[in-house]
Amino acid sequence: MELKYNSKYPSVEDLRKRAKYKMPGFAFEYLDGGCNEDVNLQRNTSDIREVQLKPYYLRNYQNADLKTELFGHVYDAPFGICPIGLQGLMWPNSPEILAKAAFDHNVPFMLSTVSTSSIERIGEITEGLAWFQLYNPREQHIRFDLLDRAWDAGYTVLAILSDVPTFGFRPRDIRSGLAMPPKMTTKNIIQMLGCPEWGIKTLIHGTPGFASMKKYMPKGLDMARLGKFMDDTFSGRLNEDKVAEIRDKWKGKLIIKGVASTEDVATALRLGLDGVLVSNHGGRQLDAGESAISSLREIATKYKGQTTIMMDSGMRSGPDIARTLATGADFAFLGRTFMYAVGALGDEGGNHAISMLKIQLRQVLEQICCENPADLSKHLVEK
Repeated sequence: MELKYNSKYPSVEDLRKRAKYKMPGFAFEYLDGGCNEDVNLQRNTSDIREVQLKPYYLRNYQNADLKTELFGHVYDAPFGICPIGLQGLMWPNSPEILAKAAFDHNVPFMLSTVSTSSIERIGEITEGLAWFQLYNPREQHIRFDLLDRAWDAGYTVLAILSDVPTFGFRPRDIRSGLAMPPKMTTKNIIQMLGCPEWGIKTLIHGTPGFASMKKYMPKGLDMARLGKFMDDTFSGRLNEDKVAEIRDKWKGKLIIKGVASTEDVATALRLGLDGVLVSNHGGRQLDAGESAISSLREIATKYKGQTTIMMDSGMRSGPDIARTLATGADFAFLGRTFMYAVGALGDEGGNHAISMLKIQLRQVLEQICCENPADLSKHLVEK
């Protein structure tokens, strides 16, 4: 696909500033925030940017090729779009905007169980090339039905979410009314009135809800009862038996998302999983934890080549993706960058963000004389 982006917004910070202006305050805070004091949110990115790459200028260099094979599919770039809950609240129709852009650019889009578009709709848009992230329902019949729906819609990669055994303590969400149970305040209403484009598009696309979970919800839930339903339905706490049960059920590729220790990687390998996605949930769960890139460094040192290793959390740009791949990841996923883009540019945001990241990443490879993302580790400056 032709790479074309809006030159008014050549960086993620440009997109973030524009998104903050266009989105209601409570929605932007939900997107932008971490947990507790936002320490790990900031550490994620700052630690990535401590990674340095070494150029080799006198090599017989050809061209950079971003194509990367992952689970039997050759993608046009070594990055994809993270699962994000409540996407349509932050910007109306954003899951579909991003899924379509990912499909057009041939990069993976991962749908969250608690996103605002359904498994079936995203499967239709991506012709079954999307990935599905499973929050772990307590009831087996709901869990298995979600897996059946994903398989029937064409999904072949399933990510089991492991890093939400309990909901993070998020002061920004508590102040804005987006903690469980959610509540709408006078302040929120005023913020919505101040964002006419967001409001009009919300009217067009409808009030956002948990589309994939709708069939399991009692009708007529108010916000208080919705919060109770979500608390009663989900238990993110995994153990070996639960993972093994899903491994037996799921016929496609299976990964664990949220891994942050070599011990959990060892367990995943023993249970026959196909890969791990190193993550700390974008700094939204454990403020006292280490950055995702720090976890990746240790995991890649021990398990590189033994399983597929991916990472999310903290990356914002093409150079950040290059640093992450150089540190040992086979593939990268980003979340906030894409949501800032749709918040800033609406329907054009997905294409803009993917094009921007491809261009930035290619420039890094060409600058350091690296022909393929898989070779970035050869350019890592060891400290």
